Amino acid sequence: MVRKEISDHVRSWRYVILVALMLLTCLASLYTASSAMRSAVSTDNAVRSFFFLKLFTASGGSLPPFITFVSFLGPLLGIGLGFDAINSERSKGTLSRMMAQPIHRDDVLNAKFVGALSVIGVMFFALGFLVMGLGIVLLGIPPTPEEVWRLVLFLLLSTVYVGFWLGLSILLSVRFRQAATSALSCIGIWIFFSVFFSMLVNLIAGPGPADPNNAEAVIRHTQWVQLLERISPSQLFSEATTTLLVPSVRALGPLTMEQIVGAIPSPLPLGQSLLLVWPQLTCMIAETLICFAISYVLFMRQEIRSRN
Repeated sequence: MVRKEISDHVRSWRYVILVALMLLTCLASLYTASSAMRSAVSTDNAVRSFFFLKLFTASGGSLPPFITFVSFLGPLLGIGLGFDAINSERSKGTLSRMMAQPIHRDDVLNAKFVGALSVIGVMFFALGFLVMGLGIVLLGIPPTPEEVWRLVLFLLLSTVYVGFWLGLSILLSVRFRQAATSALSCIGIWIFFSVFFSMLVNLIAGPGPADPNNAEAVIRHTQWVQLLERISPSQLFSEATTTLLVPSVRALGPLTMEQIVGAIPSPLPLGQSLLLVWPQLTCMIAETLICFAISYVLFMRQEIRSRN
């Protein structure tokens, strides 16, 4: 069943259009980033340190970087592959036929999720290694082993991030019988987290402390705002990718002067960056599992009838 789902996705025009859109945006961001980086190439070690990672984070000014495109267009890929996973089978009458076969009901939902997630993972790794290969050709600078590992972890993180939106779209596909309703609901949730969620957080958190010189009050308010913002998967993905691809990021929260004094301004090693992003990765996986568990319970309780 997983092979059938993968075959259906790869052969569909929907997937071809989404891949073409991601490919064009990736190549455009690669071109602008490489143009800006070629002018910055220097023999100075400070400039050359983790220089290859700037292919995914640098911007030429006219277009945003690669990670911004993934953060913005990745949810569309997950939504596009999952919004009609169940209700389309129901509307065509093929769901009842599958249930008439010696197939467990949970296998249908598992195959839908695993098949689409496999397609998403292969696509991200293909695009990521394509950008890496073209970057080597354009810049003439190969990545270091640590840079390669950071990029591989970034691609895995991107797959997990899009997997959340895939799980959410499958959940709404189980909940609503019409594919248009589930698609509009998914897009509405995506727009809410992308545009309006930060406004809602600022409204809930309220203004900062009246005394800006009160360091403890400022830190508590900042931590409260960050806690609310981290409900959004987009915020979790942004923090995790920034930490992995920009090794100079040493903290994701407010720091006191006592913590800053004596700190050496050097890039974090890969292991320390992983420890820093582990909570964000765990939260994204937990949100994906929650969506999938709810869709699993709803699907197992639904009555499936054959069409007359």
